[in-house]
Amino acid sequence: MIRVEGVVKRYGTQVALDGIDLTIAAGEAFGLLGPNGAGKTTLVRLLATLARPDQGHLFVNGHDTVEAAAEVKRLIGVVFQENNLDRDLTPRQNLLFQARLHRLSAAEAVVAAMLERIGLSDRADRPVNALSGGMRRRLVIGRALLTDPRVLLLDEPTTGLDPAIRRDLWGVIRAIRDQGCTVVLTTHYVEEAEALCDRVGILSRGCLAGLGAPSDLVARFGAARLEDVVVTLGAGAAA
Repeated sequence: MIRVEGVVKRYGTQVALDGIDLTIAAGEAFGLLGPNGAGKTTLVRLLATLARPDQGHLFVNGHDTVEAAAEVKRLIGVVFQENNLDRDLTPRQNLLFQARLHRLSAAEAVVAAMLERIGLSDRADRPVNALSGGMRRRLVIGRALLTDPRVLLLDEPTTGLDPAIRRDLWGVIRAIRDQGCTVVLTTHYVEEAEALCDRVGILSRGCLAGLGAPSDLVARFGAARLEDVVVTLGAGAAA
């Protein structure tokens, strides 16, 4: 579903991604692990067609993210760290605006079904300002799912939330994964990647330092836990 070939991205003299090669299968839940500044968000922005690589190519279902950006946009849903909901509107109004923007047929019915799916039917007509942080994140994810994307890109979706709310959101993401959507999740929470992802890639200073199933990486590097692998590989890439 996703193919990344020799991707390099620079911001001035800073190298954000340094020759990344990666494939992600259809229906796979894939985690990108690494500290802030490792290149995780940059890779998501490239996949979302919001930036262009300086070298290399990225493909979503065979479509080049630069040459066929419109086709890629029709296949993906994106959730970034920033909460850009209209807080003066209700959840229903936020979703209706998105549905009409994409010219979805039967928009009211689609929105009602999504509110039920993300567990916000009973708060559908309250202002977003009255929702908890976890509910707002659910609403942002629901908005990204309105177009029934084949790929969902989640950039640190639980950052800043307390552990109980984070685990509640994990259930939402698991349900999306289990319905066959390809999920790409960036996080610096190791336990989040272990709980949600079939495979993880460990990024450090723009390089892919490790790749595999969490249990395979632990076995390969003789570590007690995935967190130890992340620390080891990050230190190695930085050396």
